[in-house]
Amino acid sequence: MEPLARFDDVKIPLAEPVHGIDAVSGVLGVPEWWPTGSRVSVVLAHGPTGSKDEALLIALQQALTERKMLTLRFNFPFAEAEKTRPDPMPVLERCMRHAIAILGRDPTAAPAHLFLGGRGLGGRVAANLATSSVRCDGLFFLGFPLHPAGKPEELRVDRLFRIVSPMLFVQGTRDRQCEIPALRRTLQRVGAPTALHVVEEADQSFRVPRRTGKTEADVHREIFSVLDGWIARVLGE
Repeated sequence: MEPLARFDDVKIPLAEPVHGIDAVSGVLGVPEWWPTGSRVSVVLAHGPTGSKDEALLIALQQALTERKMLTLRFNFPFAEAEKTRPDPMPVLERCMRHAIAILGRDPTAAPAHLFLGGRGLGGRVAANLATSSVRCDGLFFLGFPLHPAGKPEELRVDRLFRIVSPMLFVQGTRDRQCEIPALRRTLQRVGAPTALHVVEEADQSFRVPRRTGKTEADVHREIFSVLDGWIARVLGE
């Protein structure tokens, strides 16, 4: 049987060196027969303590690419250089811009639709880009850092009110950086279309206690199903 997708290691050049490196690593998922069909692309960014090789990102990329979407997961410079402290936001934003540019390097195979998102910090970077010059069809947040851990009164939401693209929030009930009631109140005030899916008992990394009976793979499949369905609805499919 022919594979439904291929996954190519890529290097994403940076405009200027960061931590002594001039490029970051990525994995480009190319579906069979690309660029036929709807030509949808999805960029997946990692969280503040991980890398492009987070298990959730790998699982989502595999499943989305097999659903005929062009996908990319990549390292931010601090992860590429194996640093523990995230880079300043302008550095992260520039890196994501360069990552997005990789998708269109061949004009004849460029995507027609772009969805941006990621886990924690990666989603926040995507939100920042969506309020500047980057146009996308939708944004998805896998554990949105709504407030500092345990401090729901200190909301960090200004960017959300400036976004016009549809947004999907996938949120665990044990994430101390995003209490569900605070998120629901915030989304009621956001002007853009929003959707919220709650993963019961999941923490910020979408780990769930053994008592739930769910495996890591179960949670990943749940998140993929939600994301895949939301993308289809945004595109009117």
